[in-house]
Amino acid sequence: MTSSASRPALRKQLRQARRALSRAQQHKAAERLKRQLAQDIRFLRARHIAFYLANDGEIDPARLLQLANRYRKHCYLPVLQRWPATGMAFQRLIKGQRWQRNRFGICEPRTDRRRQVKAWRLQLVLLPLVGFDSAGNRLGMGGGFYDRAFAYRRRQRHTVRPRLLGLAHQCQQVPQLPFAGWDVPLDGVITDRGCY
Repeated sequence: MTSSASRPALRKQLRQARRALSRAQQHKAAERLKRQLAQDIRFLRARHIAFYLANDGEIDPARLLQLANRYRKHCYLPVLQRWPATGMAFQRLIKGQRWQRNRFGICEPRTDRRRQVKAWRLQLVLLPLVGFDSAGNRLGMGGGFYDRAFAYRRRQRHTVRPRLLGLAHQCQQVPQLPFAGWDVPLDGVITDRGCY
């Protein structure tokens, strides 16, 4: 996969690559991901962890979310805000959770501001990506929701909370990503094949 393409072209190529994976490949990748992260000290120590619901061929962290629930960790999912429309909050999941579809058609918890936390209160955030490189640069879907939610980390370089780990299929790695000034670098990337 070439990384010399523009961000939109690269995004299109990498989304096609992950969507081309068969259902069996997706299941196997999700299981490998769970096995790797279940032994990762960042996951084991964290009590407040944000997950995502897989969409559009993203590697699925659902098995890891189930494991976190068994360990009695506090689990959160992103919820898009109505105002500002570019905002995103993290809402704690509860037993009997009720669901809704956001404006992109992605399932998310029904909004309840009382269960939402500020991004800096989380200890670990497992986030989806379209592409990544070994330097920790992430190419997202283009909406900038995660970059805005964690923009404070660019200003406060000493801030270590939360740890940001991108989750991806190995086929989403490129040699080098074009970097934009608003991009928030990751602390690492975990794929079905290894850690970066």
